[in-house]
Amino acid sequence: MRLLHTQTLELGEFLENATPTYAILSHTWEQEEVTYQDMQGPNAKDKAGYTKIQHCCEQAARDGYEYVWIDTCCTDESSSAELSEAINSMYVWYKNAKTCYAYLTDVEPISKDALWHLSKAPQSFKESRWFTRGWTLQELIAPAKLEFFAKDWSPFGTKADRHSDLSDITGIDEATLT
Repeated sequence: MRLLHTQTLELGEFLENATPTYAILSHTWEQEEVTYQDMQGPNAKDKAGYTKIQHCCEQAARDGYEYVWIDTCCTDESSSAELSEAINSMYVWYKNAKTCYAYLTDVEPISKDALWHLSKAPQSFKESRWFTRGWTLQELIAPAKLEFFAKDWSPFGTKADRHSDLSDITGIDEATLT
């Protein structure tokens, strides 16, 4: 498994039985995502997607993680064998991650006070493009801890405190989500 160091933003390879504790990112792909190849050269910082990588690493470091897995830059998608292995391993990787960050680039931030007093999630959360992806099911169910972030990387709640909203949005029963 290839992981990104949260401080140096350098990639490291780890054997299955020697994988360190890590966080994992769930997100929608945007324009100019940073690839594995980009991370090997000096131009990764020039792509729009680099900001997402930086913010994810900063959040993971604040949460005490030294490593994070981000599909766009941790998987060499030019290798069909590696891509196939990643696709077949993703559920386990999400399950083994200590925390999953779901970055919702199309969700407006809300105040911290409003975050905990909402009886229902705002419409922007319910309509997020993240919920339309084929990968959302495994990324909702596999991780024990899932935290949502708005487009400015402000916290937007967790799977634990939003399970009712998540059930309404996805049709997945609350017992499966929790």
